[in-house]
Amino acid sequence: MNEGPVATPARKTGRAAASPRRDARAPDPVVEEAAEVLGSHDALEPAAAGRAMMDRALRIVPARSETRVAAQPGFVLHAWPYRETSLIVDVFTRDHGRVALVAKGAKRPHSALRAVLQHFLPIALSWSGRGEVRTLTKAEWVGGMPPLAGDALLSGFYLNELLLRFCPRDDAHEALFRHYMATLTRLGHGEPAASVLRSFERVLLQETGFAVAFDRCAGSGEAVQPALDYVYQPERGVRRAHASDPSSWPVVSGQTLLDMSRDDYSRAQTAAQSRALMRFLLHYYLQGVPLKTRQILIDLQAL
Repeated sequence: MNEGPVATPARKTGRAAASPRRDARAPDPVVEEAAEVLGSHDALEPAAAGRAMMDRALRIVPARSETRVAAQPGFVLHAWPYRETSLIVDVFTRDHGRVALVAKGAKRPHSALRAVLQHFLPIALSWSGRGEVRTLTKAEWVGGMPPLAGDALLSGFYLNELLLRFCPRDDAHEALFRHYMATLTRLGHGEPAASVLRSFERVLLQETGFAVAFDRCAGSGEAVQPALDYVYQPERGVRRAHASDPSSWPVVSGQTLLDMSRDDYSRAQTAAQSRALMRFLLHYYLQGVPLKTRQILIDLQAL
């Protein structure tokens, strides 16, 4: 991933206590030598990427007390081959956020982990270790969610890429985890992908500190009015649109912002304007680094 530092403004999530937000493009010290999300580092073979990831983790991570976690709800976001029979899996968990785990023997034909460590399956994970990359000790399928297929499956990979880009390791986001589960369920039940993805994008940006409320103006706190036009100023939030605003900033109606806050994308104008606004914000916070799955969705579905 070609990543570089960007300014880190104060986190504004609407909560009483605010801490600085994380940089969506700040380098991850463990995976910067591994294959990029969804295979964009073509120079590294997957197995070599996994070895590089482990070697780097052992080299840069200072000694720390060993942690043991049991039966933690989670999902596999991405996986790399490691050595002959193992995998390194990047998982998203309820109480620990993103965690990198070594799944020893997971590539063996008769391994119990082989069928469990699949994308979009709710699993209970147990691990131990003291480094940046820990050792998976147990993984069990939990069940209870519909499978994804077709366009819904592609949308699921888009969700995973967003989580990999925006969520740093060991940073818990319980509300975002619940929304991820709900989003997968909605996709599995065949709900329109466009509205489901807009909802997830908004929650992701707000829960990770990159966006504030959509129904109130930044600074003044006054309520958004449905009949007025607004822009979302990066690093600040919603405000009234001005003639001098950059042409790249999407102008959206107050009604669109209110609909987005309520997860209501039934109006055609709301669907179109929310799509433009989310594209703009994601592009801004990723500094133009393209989302591979997003481009595929645009090409196939004009989302």
